Amino acid sequence: MGPLTVDMGGTFTDAVYLDEASGTLRTAKALTRASDFVASLLDVIDRLAVRPEEVSYFAFGSTVAINAILERTGARTALVTTAGFRDVLETDRGNRPDLYNFRYRKPRPFVPRALCFEVRERLDARGATVTPLDLDDVDQVARRCREEGVEAIAIQFLHSYAAPRHEAQAAARLRDLCPGIAVTASHEICREWGEYERSSTAVFNAYLQPVVRRQLEGVERALKERGFRCPLFALQSNGGIASFADAIRHPVSLLEAGPSAGINGAAYLGEACGEGKILYLDVGGTTAKCSIIDAYQPRITGQYWIGRSRECPGYPVKVPVVDVVEIPVGGGSVGWIDEGGSLRVGPRSAGADPGPACYGRGGSEPTLTDANLVASRIRADYFADGRLTLDMGVARAAMETLGRPLGLDAEAVAGAMLRVGEAAVINALKLVSVQRGHDPRDFVMLVAGGCGPLHAARLGQELGVREIIVPRHPGYASAFGMLVTQPRRDFVRTLPRAAETVDAALLPGIFATLEAEARDAFAGLPEIAVSELFFEYRVDLRYVGQQHCLTLRLDSAEDRPADLTRRFAEAHERAFTFELDGHPVEFVAYRLSASVEAVRPPLTHPRRGSQSMEAALQGERLVEIPDQGWQKVRVFTRDLLPVALECAGPALVEEASTTTLVLPGQRLFIDEAGLLHILPAEVSS
Repeated sequence: MGPLTVDMGGTFTDAVYLDEASGTLRTAKALTRASDFVASLLDVIDRLAVRPEEVSYFAFGSTVAINAILERTGARTALVTTAGFRDVLETDRGNRPDLYNFRYRKPRPFVPRALCFEVRERLDARGATVTPLDLDDVDQVARRCREEGVEAIAIQFLHSYAAPRHEAQAAARLRDLCPGIAVTASHEICREWGEYERSSTAVFNAYLQPVVRRQLEGVERALKERGFRCPLFALQSNGGIASFADAIRHPVSLLEAGPSAGINGAAYLGEACGEGKILYLDVGGTTAKCSIIDAYQPRITGQYWIGRSRECPGYPVKVPVVDVVEIPVGGGSVGWIDEGGSLRVGPRSAGADPGPACYGRGGSEPTLTDANLVASRIRADYFADGRLTLDMGVARAAMETLGRPLGLDAEAVAGAMLRVGEAAVINALKLVSVQRGHDPRDFVMLVAGGCGPLHAARLGQELGVREIIVPRHPGYASAFGMLVTQPRRDFVRTLPRAAETVDAALLPGIFATLEAEARDAFAGLPEIAVSELFFEYRVDLRYVGQQHCLTLRLDSAEDRPADLTRRFAEAHERAFTFELDGHPVEFVAYRLSASVEAVRPPLTHPRRGSQSMEAALQGERLVEIPDQGWQKVRVFTRDLLPVALECAGPALVEEASTTTLVLPGQRLFIDEAGLLHILPAEVSS
C-alpha cells in the first residue's frame, strides 16, 4: 500500500507511486492531452501499472485553474457589492508597478460592469449594522443573473471580514433562487480587509468553480470506474493538499499548486542532506519556477498577483501561496525573431500537442528542447522515459529556418537559443534572491524539472552558488513533492489594534477561535484524527500609517506582544534597511495554518551489483558547451553510478526523466541518498 500522486502539467503528466512497505518509488510519464485530461490521467496510471487496492490515497495537481485565468476561459461571472461600490474592480488601486512606464495598461476586470450589481446593506468596520440587508435587492440580482446566463456569482460586502452575516444571508438566498449557479461569498475565502483585494479573490473563486468542478469530478468518476476507492486530494497553492470537495469549494487555492509541491519536495530534500538555504529551480516543459527556502521552510505569502509585470499591476488573490517567481520559459518555449531582429525565446509554448518540432507530431517551430537536441545534450532515442523518439532532422530544419534571417546555421542558432533562455531564467533567480536581499553565494541550488538539469551547471556558475544539487527523478518534482505534502488549511482574522492596547490574552483568544474552526474543517477529512493536527501561528504587524504589513512567525499562541513588537522592528530593518524607533506599531491580522504530518519517502541510492564508473560510462559524444564550443563529453547512466563517486567535468548524466550537464571546471559527486552534486573544481566533497 502507498500513495499515488499525479501532476498534470502543460506538456507532460507525471505519476509517482510510493510502496511504503519496501520504500520503493515507481514513476511514469505521458504526454498531456489538453483536449482530454481524463485520457492523460488514465494513460499515465496504466503506464505506472498500479492496482487500485495498492493505493492508500490519491493526490492530484494540475494547471487547469491558472490556465483558465490566463486564457480567460472560466465561467461567466457576476459580482454583488454593497450599494456604492459597484466599480470596485474598475477603480482597483492607484499603485503602479513602474511609475514612469508609458506602456502601463490598466488590468481589464474579469466581470464586465453590466454584471456588477449593488444591494443595500452596510456594516461598520467593527461589524455593527448600519443599514440592514435588503433581500428584495438580492431577489432582483438573482433574476438578472438568470436572465443574463450567469454561471457564477461572487459576493463582496463592505467590512464582511469583520462580520459575515449579511454576506451569508445573501449567499443563502442566491443559492436558493439560482440553482446550478456557483455562489462564492468573500468571507468563505478571505477574512482580511481590503475591499478590492477581497473582491478580486472572490471573483476568481467564482470564475474558477465550474471549471475546476468539471475537472475534479471527471477525475473522480474515471478513478471510481477503474475501481479506486481511496481518499482523493487536490494540491493547493499553500503547500498543502485538500479533499476534492474542499478544492471545488475553494478553487482559487489551486492557482500555484504545481510549484508548491515541488518546493515542498525541495525543502524535504534539503532537510535530508542538511542544507537549510536552498535556491530552488524547476524548469519544465512550459515554465520555469524559482523560490527561496530558508531554514528548511518555504516562504508563504498572503497575497499573490496574477499577470503582474512592469506594464500591468496584475490581479490580486488574497490566499496563502508559496512564494514563487514563474516565467514562461521551458522546454517547449518557442524561439522567434522580434521586430528589431533580435532572437527571443517564449512566452509562447508548443505544449504537448503538437509539441516541439522534434516530437514528430506536426510541430514545426523551434523550441528549447529542439535546441538541446541539436546541441547533442539529449539523445534522440532516450527521452521521456524512452517512450518518445525525437526527430533530429525535423529539429535541425526548424533551427535552420529560424536562423536564416540571422545568418546562423542550425548549431549556431541552437546555441543562441540556449543562451537567451538561460539569461531569462537567471533574471528570475535574481528576482527571488538578490532583489530580496539574499546572496546566492550563501545558497545551494536544487534543480528539478525535465529541462532544469540541462541548464543548472551554467545557471549555478553564473550566480556563484555554493553547489548544485539534482535529486533523483528530477523530472517528477511536483509529483514527488506531493508525497511529502500534508493536508493543510489556513485561517485568518483581521482585528487592527495598537500594540500598546494588545494584552497577553488577545492572541491566545483569537488563535483558540481559529483552532476550533480548523478542527471543524478537518473533522470530515478521511482517516485524519483531529488530535493529530499541527498548528503554525503568524501575526501581521505594521507601523501606524503604513499600508503594508510584515508577517512574523510565532513560537506559540502565548508569545508576548512586547516581544513581537521588538521582533517586528528587527524584521523591518532587515527588509527595508531602517526602523522607526519610537513610532507606534499596530497588530493587524492573525493567521493560523493547520496541517497533518505526512509519511515521508526514504531517500536511498538504488543499489545494484554492477554500479561503478566503468559500468555507468556509455562512451563519449560531441556536445555544445556554453562559450567553449563543441567538446568531447563522457556520458554516464545515473543509476549505475556508485555512491561517493567523484569525477571531473565535462560530463552528461542521463536518466529516465532528464539529462544533467556538468561543465568543464566543475566536479560531480553522488552522495548516500543518491543526490547528484555539482561543485566548483576547487571544492571537494
